[in-house]
Amino acid sequence: MKWYEKENETYHGIIISSRIRLARNLRKYNFPSKLSDDDSIKVIDIISDAIASASDHAVSLFEKIDMQNISQIDKIAMMERHIISPIFIRDKIPSALILSKDESLSIMINEEDHIRIQSMEIGMNLYTALANAYHVDDLLEEKLDVAFDPSLGYLTACPTNVGTGMRASYMIHLPALETTGKLRFLLDAIGKFGLTVRGMHGEGSDAQGSLFQISNQITLGVTDEEIIDNLTSVTKQIIEQELVVRNKLIDEKRLEFEDAVYRSYGILKHVRILPSKEAMTLLSDIKLGLELGIIKTAEEKKINIFDLMTCIQPANLQKLQHKELNIEDRDIARATFIRENLPDLIE
Repeated sequence: MKWYEKENETYHGIIISSRIRLARNLRKYNFPSKLSDDDSIKVIDIISDAIASASDHAVSLFEKIDMQNISQIDKIAMMERHIISPIFIRDKIPSALILSKDESLSIMINEEDHIRIQSMEIGMNLYTALANAYHVDDLLEEKLDVAFDPSLGYLTACPTNVGTGMRASYMIHLPALETTGKLRFLLDAIGKFGLTVRGMHGEGSDAQGSLFQISNQITLGVTDEEIIDNLTSVTKQIIEQELVVRNKLIDEKRLEFEDAVYRSYGILKHVRILPSKEAMTLLSDIKLGLELGIIKTAEEKKINIFDLMTCIQPANLQKLQHKELNIEDRDIARATFIRENLPDLIE
């Protein structure tokens, strides 16, 4: 089972996932932006060998993927599943990915830094994600000479990552705050806490389906635990605001609210052509309706809306169809896939 296929009950499913990323670099090599192809290959070999030779049974659960040997669709599909970053798709130097079978742990080699360890967990579980990322980091640092300064901490390609080298983030579903326009006021205040909010695929991406990533901006002069505690505290406050607005909508406009959810369900069950952005908005309505108990499916037919949202992304949809599709054919295939996978409701 993949990490995103697990059941998530955290805060009514508002928190989709927790992610930790650790940036590390080898001391004797240039950062990837200044790395030659020959040295890029050496870095890949050094890091891959460090993992392969580690005395840990978990090593057998990892697979090494040469990024130059897979298609662009495969790369984009991994980005859509939050395995790799958008930057990693565009890398022109030799690069590699070491990936666990459940896709919760990955090591990007020669992204912005030589090493990007990523750990994903369902719901609000940043400390579990951190522990898993630390474990991989310890395995690597037993074998590697990592660039570290006693005063500055870990040295990274981007100055904003110097220090702990850690980025922590939650992906959260905020349809009520977004729909009512209250979200923008919260976003303006978040920066004061050293945090930032981005779209569902991180920096430079749009927010679709009311999914947002909230993460730390500061890594220097603070500990990993302080970063997580600050992020979690602010995220909980945002969630409380989302719940307040949801309850107010139910109390004051229940009929309109129910109508919107059922309309979205009706469209998804009968539509024949469905663009990605519209599909994400409609599925967001269904997710909200399920979380509030407005609509229900049979117990044996519980649906993971986030998993469905991932499957209908352009590259993953093409992989499910086992062929390349133009935009029109993708919109048709997306509508068909959702109709076939959206369970019937019970009264």
